[in-house]
Amino acid sequence: MKLKKQVTVCGAAIFCVAVFSLYLMLDRVQHDPARHQSGGNFPRDCQFALGGKGQSPDLQMLAVYSLLPFDNQDGGVWKQGFDITYEPNEWDAEPLQVFVVPHSHNDPGWIKTFDKYYYDQTQHILNSMVLKMQEDPRRRFIWSEISFFSKWWDNISAQKRAVVRRLVGNGQLEMVTGGWVMPDEANSHYFAMIDQLIEGHQWLEKNIGVTPRSGWAVDPFGHSSTMPYLLKRSNLTGMLIQRVHYAIKKHFAATQNLEFMWRQTWDTDSSTDIFCHMMPFYSYDVPHTCGPDPKICCQFDFKRLPGGRINCPWKVPPRAITDANVAERAQLLLDQYRKKSRLYRSKVLLVPLGDDFRYDKPQEWDAQFLNYQRIFDFLNSQPNLHVQAQFGTLSDYFDALYKKVGIVPGMKPPGFPVLSGDFFSYADREDHYWTGYYTSRPFYKSLDRVLEAHLRGAEILFSLALAHARRAGADGTYPLSDYALLSNARRNLGLFQHHDAITGTAKEAVAIDYGVRLLHSLMNLKHIIINAAHYLVLGDKDTYHHDPAAPFLSTDDTRPSQDSLPERTVVKVDISPRFLVVFNPLEQERLSVVQVLVNSPHVRVLSEEGQPLPAQLSAHWGSDTDTVPDVYQVSVLARLPALGLRVLQLHKSFEGHATLQSSVRLYLPGLNLPMRRQEPVPVHVLPAGTEDICLENQHLRACFSGRSGLLQSIRRAGEEREQRVSSEFLVYGTRASKDKSGAYLFLPDGEAKPYAPSDLPVVRVTEGPLFSEVTSYYQHVQTVVRLYNVPGVEGLSLDVSCLVDIRDQINTELALRFSTDIESEDTFFTDLNGFQIQPRRYQRKLPLQANFYPMPTMAYIQDMQSRLTLHTAQALGVSSLGSGQLEVILDRRLIQDDNRGLGQGLKDNKQTRNRFRILLERRTTTSQSCSFFSTLASMFKALGFPGTRTGSPEAQDGRPISFPSLLSHITSMYLNAEALVMPVAQDKLAPPALRSFTPLSTTLPCDFHILNLRMLQAEQDESLPSAEAALILHRKGFDCSLEAKNLGFNCTTSQGKLALGSLFQGLELGSVQPTSLTLMYPLGTASNSTNIHLDPMEIATFRIRLG
Repeated sequence: MKLKKQVTVCGAAIFCVAVFSLYLMLDRVQHDPARHQSGGNFPRDCQFALGGKGQSPDLQMLAVYSLLPFDNQDGGVWKQGFDITYEPNEWDAEPLQVFVVPHSHNDPGWIKTFDKYYYDQTQHILNSMVLKMQEDPRRRFIWSEISFFSKWWDNISAQKRAVVRRLVGNGQLEMVTGGWVMPDEANSHYFAMIDQLIEGHQWLEKNIGVTPRSGWAVDPFGHSSTMPYLLKRSNLTGMLIQRVHYAIKKHFAATQNLEFMWRQTWDTDSSTDIFCHMMPFYSYDVPHTCGPDPKICCQFDFKRLPGGRINCPWKVPPRAITDANVAERAQLLLDQYRKKSRLYRSKVLLVPLGDDFRYDKPQEWDAQFLNYQRIFDFLNSQPNLHVQAQFGTLSDYFDALYKKVGIVPGMKPPGFPVLSGDFFSYADREDHYWTGYYTSRPFYKSLDRVLEAHLRGAEILFSLALAHARRAGADGTYPLSDYALLSNARRNLGLFQHHDAITGTAKEAVAIDYGVRLLHSLMNLKHIIINAAHYLVLGDKDTYHHDPAAPFLSTDDTRPSQDSLPERTVVKVDISPRFLVVFNPLEQERLSVVQVLVNSPHVRVLSEEGQPLPAQLSAHWGSDTDTVPDVYQVSVLARLPALGLRVLQLHKSFEGHATLQSSVRLYLPGLNLPMRRQEPVPVHVLPAGTEDICLENQHLRACFSGRSGLLQSIRRAGEEREQRVSSEFLVYGTRASKDKSGAYLFLPDGEAKPYAPSDLPVVRVTEGPLFSEVTSYYQHVQTVVRLYNVPGVEGLSLDVSCLVDIRDQINTELALRFSTDIESEDTFFTDLNGFQIQPRRYQRKLPLQANFYPMPTMAYIQDMQSRLTLHTAQALGVSSLGSGQLEVILDRRLIQDDNRGLGQGLKDNKQTRNRFRILLERRTTTSQSCSFFSTLASMFKALGFPGTRTGSPEAQDGRPISFPSLLSHITSMYLNAEALVMPVAQDKLAPPALRSFTPLSTTLPCDFHILNLRMLQAEQDESLPSAEAALILHRKGFDCSLEAKNLGFNCTTSQGKLALGSLFQGLELGSVQPTSLTLMYPLGTASNSTNIHLDPMEIATFRIRLG
């Protein structure tokens, strides 16, 4: 047996004594060891994860995947389908009703920037629309992207606006979905998805007075089941999707299941059902929407008439419709309509008519509308054809369908199936899986989440500061102009949720444009947070003075440009105290290690009352062997109030015990490397080690390979056995011939190969009382694995960061794989949009790239004993390619285009920091939660029955569902909502008295999340806030079957009950009006009662007055 060198965090006895005495300084005991998550605290709240007695759906997507052969047979003219036949008299009793829906798909950035598209194309489309729709009341048009529509609206006359309102009012123009963008559904987080939906809906309500009824998503690359939930809760009654795996489309077409009620996997009473229409063919363009034969459909795209700039690839051009040819042309088109209709259950047919940036010239409006109207007039004049054809909007189609089957919108049509699950991953042909974009441009995926966390923090703090200022009658001195910056940040974050933005699939210049917008808003949000924090921590609010030229607080970090990593602010300490204001954006109090860079090693940290706080001094490293001169890191253990601000003091102090030093051991593969020594932090230089390095705290012991510096195992406190959790870096190449990986597609050249750097890494081990870490420097990736030695959540998982730089590589994808003893077999779990968990199964019948899925916030594997969760601070692609494995793609650099229209590879890689948490949990033996299922499974396993999966989804009532534990939820929040440290500006020599700010008077239940507290805009002036705010709450579903000792939670759960009236300290809740998700519809009447109830998983919005 190999000897292990024991490097514990509290290496020496004196260390332990010092740490213990420092803990006693904490204002109160952090946790109650008697409190068990699995025990009496949450018993009734645990029933949810067991699944109720809900009806199982007719179509469960996991089961559909298992069933299909994915054999890609040639289907004839409909290449990915089959030959469609019909009897001529099928419509004699009930005529076919056809709705042709003209649309123009406008990407808010892709090949061109948002502004360039607007000036070159979009404004002309909308201007022509106003003109041409008025020419014939039978014309229809739909529009979805409010980002473009609002920009156009700002530039048109009052007369034009009146025409638009009239067109919407009389049903000629429909606003579909009504979000700021048509969001990507793989990488986007549910906060941002909801925020862009609210932004669009609020704009529509204020400017046009309309509420969207139907969802339209023709271009996102795969579809998440989060979207139907959000649309349903926004009171939409129908939705349409397009990009679904061609084999699933074929299967659903063959079984007439292309229209279904889409239900959440966790829903037991069908309250989340929404009617969904899936388009059957390859694309949303005209050749693939009239029917199964693109060669024929292309002849009815009248933009392609001879003489134009685009033609039909099938070599048969369209012909203008005349009295002489109308009979023959109409019959040819009707044949396609009838064939398409055979794939659906009703005699109502939807035929979209449009493509990207269509209808930008009056000539195209004439070509399409006049020729189609001639066809419709002919068809409708022939009773023997049994068809009624017309232009329609999306809701015209849904309304006609509901009427035909005899139901009101929102109800389940009789005989239509119920489906649950999602539509990832997407392939549009052959083995071309769109799984690369789950990771493409990870730098911006990370920046997106940093902006999101700042937006949420700024919204909440601005709302609280404004409410307190108004209550004190001081809103005249408060900078209300911050609201316009807040509004702009919402719109920039919303814009980035577009399916060519966060996906990393736009041109390089467009990516830069997005980056500049994100950075601009990030800087503005930091200032909004500073202004709010300044007001809220002042002991005497009358002394508040807002000076934009000289802010009271400094930002925690700066970013020199849109593509650079943040540079942390160095605080200059002096004999007179420097004050820090620390903001905790979580709705739970947290005990966290707060980190600050200072210019002196002689520093001590005090609370606002002057009590010393535990602090650890470390060197600040500029490279693998060099420290940065005159810069040190101070790490302070501080208790931060929920959603609140904590004031700390930094003092220059030459007393020996002011801070506890960390010590560093540097393992060099060759001893000739130059090394700067800095006396205050001892550095021991040693030759590269062969013995394992272990870090330990009261909860965990983590061991690392001495040679590679990479994680090898984790052992939980009180357990004999180590759990193997070994990490390694791997490299994927791309195919040698034909199609290769690009921004969208992942087409690897076989299985991953081990990453083989030219040199052994430099490994650095830092030990200290509050945290210890192992850092390993490789040529293309630097990893830091940190273990916090603090009670509660922070110390229960490993903090991992990977600084990746593959700019010197060609056609390379860098992956990080964890291998464990967990018997997960072929099952793993990934989140959808940070909102819910979707069980996955590794499909051996599919190529490797088909088994990757989006991971916006977490993925896990499990068996009967353990669960290992990888939490992430940025969306990346993930898979489990073998039992006990989890692997994530960190970055991809690809030289060529993958033939999906972008015309570029991915060559603009940046130095990118990917951040994770690794959480190992043990299944509890006492829990009632899964005991019946586990007992049953163990019995079957013991008897040798095949097919009993240890890592299997907890299938209750045939519904595969799974939930994170409460600890897992809160760990994810810690990772995604970091505390913000704001130093009081240097020039404030004698700052006024500052007091910590604690906004909540009671502890929120553990499973409640304040998703947002968002000031609504004033009626008259959209740049100012109104007196009302939207409070958006989410009650999380959680699994109680995971052991949870010493979590350090100060919260409990409450069966979904919450008293809002007494929640905010020092503020009154004037009114509480429950509304639909985007505030468009009041739900019930506003009542004086402020007690609310939420079911698990539900998100609820309330219109409130705070003051």
